[in-house]
Amino acid sequence: MVSDVHGNGRDLATAGDGADALVCLGDLVLFLDYADHSRGIFPDLFGVENAHRLVELRTARRFEEARALGRRLWGDVERTGGGRAAVIEEAVRRQYAELFAAFPQGTYATYGNVDLPHLWPEYARPGTTVLDGERVEIGGRVFGFVGGGLTTPMRTPYEISDEEYAAKIEAVGEVDVLCTHIPPDVPELCYDVVARRFERGSAALLDAIRRTRPRYALFGHVHQPLARRVRVGATECVNVGHFNATGTPYVLEW
Repeated sequence: MVSDVHGNGRDLATAGDGADALVCLGDLVLFLDYADHSRGIFPDLFGVENAHRLVELRTARRFEEARALGRRLWGDVERTGGGRAAVIEEAVRRQYAELFAAFPQGTYATYGNVDLPHLWPEYARPGTTVLDGERVEIGGRVFGFVGGGLTTPMRTPYEISDEEYAAKIEAVGEVDVLCTHIPPDVPELCYDVVARRFERGSAALLDAIRRTRPRYALFGHVHQPLARRVRVGATECVNVGHFNATGTPYVLEW
């Protein structure tokens, strides 16, 4: 099981070795690597120095200044005849071509908040099942999948309202393993100790865990959480890890 792949196609190609299935909890795209500012779509377009500046502003939660920087840089692109959406989509397509090709047969995947869901049908090959607000049986256990993130000042591509997210959680219902991109709204699961901020977790997800009592609730999104594992009632809530940095999948056995 992997999450927050963020362009790590090399390790993704072997992540499912020896497993009956590979589960991916989203964020395939690498827009900007906060650990290495030379990697990603943003520095490819605008250079490392601008990437340094954007990370500084976002880390300081100076989001309006970060957006102003983005508007200035993208304005230069648009004045030379390109469109922001088209330029980003072209770059994402190049990443998706590599990453979906790395998925083995028997992959089950949902979207992260930085993904572009409308492109996935073009790249998901036979043997890769994409689920969002849906459930499937894997190895005799029922898995539910809910993708995307909640709205934030970061304005990443696949952020949805609390109401829409809660509806997808409700559609999944009772499962053995509840797989999401974002964590439940538990402070120690949502706080990133390196970025020094809380990421948004879902209260609806936490309510569903308490109510339906899945054996596991698995997620990613928070790259360096204060706690990677917390028990909520009968449920083990586990951050499966920042795959871009570790290259190591989380293994679930039964």
